[in-house]
Amino acid sequence: MSLNVVLVEPEIPQNTGNIARTCAAVGARLHLVKPLGFSIDDRHLKRAGLDYWNLLDITYYENIDEFFRKNSYGNFFYATTKAVNVYSDVNFPEDCYLVFGKETAGLPEELLKENKERCIRIPMIEGARSLNLSNSVAIIVYEVLRQHGFKSLKTQGKLTKYEW
Repeated sequence: MSLNVVLVEPEIPQNTGNIARTCAAVGARLHLVKPLGFSIDDRHLKRAGLDYWNLLDITYYENIDEFFRKNSYGNFFYATTKAVNVYSDVNFPEDCYLVFGKETAGLPEELLKENKERCIRIPMIEGARSLNLSNSVAIIVYEVLRQHGFKSLKTQGKLTKYEW
């Protein structure tokens, strides 16, 4: 399975750190598209990712054009509050790219308009603007993984002091 999470111009280091930890924990590749709203040396970014950085496959891009040029073959899905398709109604291929925009503005509307059938949303009540970016990534990532039977992921745990 080749799952990719793409953050276009993320602004909040704690969100990106949490997303990095999620990607590391599930073996997803993280793509960060500049400009970033923080330094990659930011202590909040590192703290949110905790000790998972060594498990993370991460690539940086100078801009969105470079990202698409280097990943032109991808199966892209665009997460946005403006979509008409609910994420759980989509059949995701194993080799997909989940693309998320910056916290304050989301993805460019021109990109969304050109890819309407590939835009997905998480349902919310009327009046709710959006979910936290790291929560949105986790929700959709785990739906993709669920659809593919959590391949390569540990699905059973054990107690430390007792047996089940």
